[in-house]
Amino acid sequence: MVKVLAVNGSARMGKGYTAMVLAPFIEGMKSAGAVVELIYPRGMKIEPCSGDFYCWDEKPGKCYRYDDMQIVYPKLREADMLVLATPVYIPLPGEMQNFLNRLVPLIEPKPLIWRGGRTRAKLREDVKIKKIVLVTVCGWFEFGNFGTVVRIVRELAADVGVDFPAPITRPHVYLLAKDDDKARAVLAGLKQAGSELVKNGVVPQALLDAIGRPLISEEEYKKGMKVE
Repeated sequence: MVKVLAVNGSARMGKGYTAMVLAPFIEGMKSAGAVVELIYPRGMKIEPCSGDFYCWDEKPGKCYRYDDMQIVYPKLREADMLVLATPVYIPLPGEMQNFLNRLVPLIEPKPLIWRGGRTRAKLREDVKIKKIVLVTVCGWFEFGNFGTVVRIVRELAADVGVDFPAPITRPHVYLLAKDDDKARAVLAGLKQAGSELVKNGVVPQALLDAIGRPLISEEEYKKGMKVE
């Protein structure tokens, strides 16, 4: 049984486009036998990281900030897979960035590891996460808008030595609300992607392409958004 902790970092929590994309993805994971818990940083009290490395140097693995992350840390330690779902802001919603910064207590700082020409670390022995998955959406047309968000999560996975599958990306996501055949096909693809990830550990590239496929032409997008 695969345990998944899914984190929806959208400021709109369960009412935004991130939730629209994440819901069928989680449904597919559950259909493949995963146990999934969903949390919303926006709905929790998560203070910024103080940056003093108390959790590394004074009491390794322990954060002294007694906010809602103290509830989340046990869930993170027990999860086999961490799903990070977020819209593209500049680059992340503030609550999502605070959440990511507060993951430091899960990381073992000693010994550091020289891996692939970079200084890296690893997760502590009591942390079971083997895979970090990114599900991300944006309102603009092109995939280039995902670059910074993808890089952040890819680097996080590399820093702690866990797998980072190809991200689930959905541009001009607002068009999924049209509920036409194209939108329904994307949502069905998201459900299949969740199932594939749990069963096989990866999502086939053809399915990723189908999830991210253009729903209108570039010219239609530019006209509708008044892009000069």
